[in-house]
Amino acid sequence: MLRKIIFTLTMCFMVLSAWCSGGNKKVRVGVFEGNGGAQTCIWEAIAAVQLDPDMTARTITTSDIANGVLNELDAIIIPGGGGTTQYMNLGEENVKRINNFIRSGKGAVGICAGAYLFTDTPKYACMRINGAKAIDIEHDNRGHGISAFSLTNEGKKLFPELADRGKSYVMYYEGPVLVKSDSVPLPYTTMAIMETDVHEEGNAPTNMTNNRPFFIANELGKGRVFSSIAHPEATPGMMWMIPRMVRWTLHMPIVAYSSRVVNPNLYNKEILMTKADLKKERGYYSTFLYGTADEKVAALDWLQACRSWDAKRWVQGLLFDDNAKVRVRAARFISETDYLPFLKDLEVACKAERDSQVKKQLQKYLDSLKSLLPMCK
Repeated sequence: MLRKIIFTLTMCFMVLSAWCSGGNKKVRVGVFEGNGGAQTCIWEAIAAVQLDPDMTARTITTSDIANGVLNELDAIIIPGGGGTTQYMNLGEENVKRINNFIRSGKGAVGICAGAYLFTDTPKYACMRINGAKAIDIEHDNRGHGISAFSLTNEGKKLFPELADRGKSYVMYYEGPVLVKSDSVPLPYTTMAIMETDVHEEGNAPTNMTNNRPFFIANELGKGRVFSSIAHPEATPGMMWMIPRMVRWTLHMPIVAYSSRVVNPNLYNKEILMTKADLKKERGYYSTFLYGTADEKVAALDWLQACRSWDAKRWVQGLLFDDNAKVRVRAARFISETDYLPFLKDLEVACKAERDSQVKKQLQKYLDSLKSLLPMCK
């Protein structure tokens, strides 16, 4: 009997050790990379999954899905971009494959356009798997910026790190306005409510986005679906919410992430881009190309303070600017915005730096960015 107990305990220890060390137990997440998915949204979804020590992430394409890649995955993420175009890129047979994949007991997370794709929206190509429909679709280009949300009681269970906060903040970019579907009797649980009224662009009406679902979650067969109208993966200090959503879809227990990863206090107010801000933002593209060093640094200061969505598409090359002050400020921007997609670029910039004092500064920002990743990585 004692030998049997010892054997059982040993096996349990080995299983737990394999899980903790990675082994073959890591959750395999596929991020859809197809026409319609915004490239930066794909990068950011991959980076967010990498924050969880029990997960690995890879991109998957339309041909991968048709070729059976879903058999090798536990969950999928459909990132931001354009839901209709993503549907067209997938094709109906692959949509059916994804539906069957989830129903078999797997997980799916839709972010912004991905959440849109999951809806049952009239006159919109969609998968009808989350029990919601989008309204006011004629004003989809309503605006963007750091927006407020509040958690429901169910949401507080999933995100206890935010449970004591009346409002939390993440990037919103023209996400769908959700209500219950009229034709698909698929109940969902609202995990969070949108608290910001976004209507700066496209002649969008007021009081359309606020008091609507921000996160919803539902069962589908043996599997689960989580839909987010906004972009935690594009928000410093909040990226961890994406792997937490994946955990919910797979009935996985909650694990704590480090204080370097979980930092909701980075944003404590709305930062919505006005039309004047958008014009100024576009002007900084030329500044990065033709401006002086001081002008580039000033541009980076403003873009970071306003949490510019587009800046991440331009900053990478400034790590290799011919002015050291610009190189350091670009490194700081990337580090302080938790922009892991440019980790390799920052590593190379640090390695290539010839000025010893500048190199120390670059290394500081590189070390800070690396500290986001689990130790086992």
